[in-house]
Amino acid sequence: MNAPVPKGLPPVVDDGARLLILGSFPSVQSLVAHQYYANPRNCFWRITSELFGFDQSAPYETRVDALQSHAVALWDVLHKCRRVGSSDSNIDLKSLVPNDFQKLFTCYPSITRVYFNGNKADALFRRFVRVDTTVSYQRLPSTSPAHVMPVCDKLAAWRVISRS
Repeated sequence: MNAPVPKGLPPVVDDGARLLILGSFPSVQSLVAHQYYANPRNCFWRITSELFGFDQSAPYETRVDALQSHAVALWDVLHKCRRVGSSDSNIDLKSLVPNDFQKLFTCYPSITRVYFNGNKADALFRRFVRVDTTVSYQRLPSTSPAHVMPVCDKLAAWRVISRS
């Protein structure tokens, strides 16, 4: 018997969302914690706390509220997939199921900009997702520790989201 294909996390979104940050699929740590970017080595919360002025060590709900107060939503490209560990390079392409972005953009029409957290999220979205929308898309450097780049350079690239 095959094990069930793991499911990702629900979107963090509300009616005030104007921009959406998309990862590929939650890490093992994120799935266990039921929190986006739960790996402490991932610099997502460090970067977004710098951009939006909140405490990166605050409880998860407080950090999420801070993002939402700046019209930021979070989600992943994939709803389901199999992979060994947390590396995007280990995603089994035969097992993946993308999230329903047509439904998301219909329910939250104020989302007009999408920022991909890394190359894999961008590539998966462009390959497997079809939506009819006027949303603009931009790839940013991955906040994953697997993407070797100084945090200050990642932060500089990510500043675009706080100016949009």
